[in-house]
Amino acid sequence: MQAIVDIEPAARVAASAACVPSTAAGRYAAVRGRTEALVATLDAEDMVVQSMPDASPAKWHLAHTTWFFETFLLGPNLPGYRVFDETFGFLFNSYYEAVGPRHPRPMRGLLTRPSVERVFDYRRHVDRYMGELLSHPLEADIEALLRLGLAHEEQHQELLVMDVQHLFAQSPLKPAFDSRWALPSPGRVARFHRIGGGPVRIGAQDEPFSFDNEGPRHTVWLEPFDIADRLVTNGQWMAFMALGGYRRADLWLSDGWAQCREEGWEAPLYWHRDGDVWSHMTPAGWRPVDPDAAVTHISYYEAEAYARWAGARLPTEAEWEHAVRSRQGLEQVDGVAWQWTASAYTPYPGFRAADDAVGEYNGKFMSGQMVLRGGASVTPPWHSRPSYRNFYRPGQRWMFSGLRLARDVHREREDERDVFLRDTLAGLSASPKTMLPKYFYDGAGSALFEAICGTPEYYPTRTEKALLAGIAPELASYIPEGAVLLELGSGASEKTRLLLDAAPGIVAYVPVDISVDALDGATERLASAYPALAVHPVVADFTRSIDVPLALEGHPVVAFFPGSTIGNFEAEDAVELLRSVRHRLGAEARFIVGADQVKDVPTLTAAYDDAEGVTAAFNRNMLVRINRELGGDFDVGSFEHRAVWNAEMARIEMHLASQRAQRVTVAGQVFDFAEGETIHTENSHKFTPASFAALARSGGWEVERQWVSDDPAFGVFVLKAV
Repeated sequence: MQAIVDIEPAARVAASAACVPSTAAGRYAAVRGRTEALVATLDAEDMVVQSMPDASPAKWHLAHTTWFFETFLLGPNLPGYRVFDETFGFLFNSYYEAVGPRHPRPMRGLLTRPSVERVFDYRRHVDRYMGELLSHPLEADIEALLRLGLAHEEQHQELLVMDVQHLFAQSPLKPAFDSRWALPSPGRVARFHRIGGGPVRIGAQDEPFSFDNEGPRHTVWLEPFDIADRLVTNGQWMAFMALGGYRRADLWLSDGWAQCREEGWEAPLYWHRDGDVWSHMTPAGWRPVDPDAAVTHISYYEAEAYARWAGARLPTEAEWEHAVRSRQGLEQVDGVAWQWTASAYTPYPGFRAADDAVGEYNGKFMSGQMVLRGGASVTPPWHSRPSYRNFYRPGQRWMFSGLRLARDVHREREDERDVFLRDTLAGLSASPKTMLPKYFYDGAGSALFEAICGTPEYYPTRTEKALLAGIAPELASYIPEGAVLLELGSGASEKTRLLLDAAPGIVAYVPVDISVDALDGATERLASAYPALAVHPVVADFTRSIDVPLALEGHPVVAFFPGSTIGNFEAEDAVELLRSVRHRLGAEARFIVGADQVKDVPTLTAAYDDAEGVTAAFNRNMLVRINRELGGDFDVGSFEHRAVWNAEMARIEMHLASQRAQRVTVAGQVFDFAEGETIHTENSHKFTPASFAALARSGGWEVERQWVSDDPAFGVFVLKAV
C-alpha cells in the first residue's frame, strides 16, 4: 500500500485541513487525496471485509466515490469518455435506482474481486479524466454536480473511518485505525443558557454548498428554551449507568427498551469493562474511557433515555440551529460528536427532490430516521455547517453520535416574551416611536454595555467605581451584619465586589437582571471569588417584581442600584420604582443608589456616542434582537445612532434614525418610517444633589448620606426609608 499513497497519512490529512483550495481542480485533488491518506495505514486485507450489513468495506468506499464522478460527471460531460470497467456500475452503485441494478449491500464484503490494486487503478483513471474536465471553465450545473460529488466523498471519508473502526472492534488483536489519531480534548461540565423564542429562520443560508435537504429556508416558531453549552460527558454517562439507566424501563421509549433488552445494551457501543476500569474503541485504538470527554456511539434511544433521566430533553433540530446561529459561547458544536435531536427526518416545507438520479440522494430516506446536527471528530474539514442535517435510524450506534441537552422554560419566562412583543408593537405604533431601554439587555447587549463601560469617553463607570472604592468602608457602616445585598440590574456585578470586600458581614447576594447570560457569567465569577457567599441569581424585570428568595426571608436587606440606571426612567416611573423598593424592603431598609450629575454638554454627548461606535452597536442591537426574537425584518444598517442633550429635561437622549423611507414588519404588523424619523430608545437623566433628593422624597426615601466626586461629577447616595 505504501507505493500507492506516497506520504505519511497523518501529514496528508493535516495538510488537507489547512486551507480550502480556490480552484475546482484544487478542491477535487484535496478531497480525493484525503481519502487515500485515510486508508494509507490499512492493509489490503483490512479493506475487503464487511463487519455488518450497515457497514461497507473500505475498498467499496474507494470505488463507490470514484463511480459517482465517473457516472454523473465524466460520462455525461466529457466527450469521448469510456468507462474504466463496465462491471463496476453494478458493483459500486449504492442506491440509485435510476442508474440501474446493483450488488446487494449486505454482500459487499464478499467482493474479493476486483482487487484493491485494481480499485486504485480505477481511481487514477477517473482522476486523470476529471483533471481534463476541470481544466476548462465549468457550467453552473456541472459545478453544482462537482460540489455534490466532493461533499459525497467527504461523507464516505467519515463512513470509512466508522466502518473500519467497527471492523477492528471485532478483532481480538485490537488494531488501531491510526494510532496517532488525535482524540477530542475533554472539558468542563456543561451549563445551560437561555435562548429566546419566537419566529426564527432555519435552513441553508448563503453557504458555499448545502445538500438539498437543508432547504428551503423557512420560518418556524420556537418557544423560549434552555440549551447546554457543551455535550454530555462519559463521566455523566457513567452515573446514568450506575444508577440503573439501562435497567429502568420507565426512562425508555417502547421501541428503544425492546432493542436495549434484545441486544443487551449496558453501555455505549465499544465500551468494555475490566474490573472497575472502562475502556473503549477509538480511531487511535483501545483507550481508557476519559470521564471528562464527550460520550459517543450512543443511539437516539439511549440519548433520549439519558435526557429524561437528567430531567431535560433533546433539542429539536430547529432549536439546535437557532441556538448555534444566535448564541455566542456554545462549545463542541462540531469536531466532537454528532448530536441527536428530537426531530424526525422529514422534508422542510416546500422541499422537492430533483427528478433525475441525483434527486435520490436524500429525499427517498425521509422516513423512519432521526436528525443529528453538528459534526464529529471524524467529520472532514470544511464539511460541517449549522444547517447540515445528518440522519440515522434511532437504534444505530456505530457512528460518532452524542448529545446536547435542552430544557423547557417555565411559563413565567414565556410571558416575558409576550411582554416584549406587546411593548415593541406599542412603542413602534406610538408617535414618536419609542422602545423601552430594558430590551437592550439580551446576551449581546449586556456584552456591548460592558464594552461601552471601557471606552475612553464613557466616564460614569470608572468615575463611580473610583468613588465607591474610596467610600466603601463608610458605605459598609450602613450595611448591618447578616444582611442580604439585593442588586437591581446587576449585569456583570463588577461594582458589587467593592461592597462585598468592605462588608464581609453580607451573608447572601441576590443579583436581579433580565439577562440570563449576564447572570450566568456573574454568578460563576462570584462563586469562585467568594466561596462562602450564598449567591441567589434571579432572572426578572426588576421594574415589575422585586422578590427575595424565600430561603433569605428574615435577614435585613440592603438594595444596591449603581450605574445611574435610575436616570433611565421618566420621573414618574423612577418614583414608582423607589416606592416599590420601599414597600418590598420595609421601614428599616436602606437603598444605595448611584446617580450621574449634570455637567458640560461635550462630555455628556461624547459619553453616549463614542468614537469607536460601541454605543452605536449597542443601540442597534435592539433591532437585531427584535429581528431574532419577534420575527422582525429591520435593515439594521439603515438606522443611524444619535445621542442628543435635552437641556430642558436635563437628559441625554438616544435615538435610532432611519436613513431612508422604509417599511418594517414585526410579528406580521407593518410600520412605515420616513427618512430621518427616529425610534427614541433611551433617556439618561442627570441630577444635582438637590434634584435627586427631591426625587427620593417623592418615592418615600430621604438622603441619609451622599458623596459626589470631582469632575466628571458622579454621586452615590444612601437612602433611608421614611
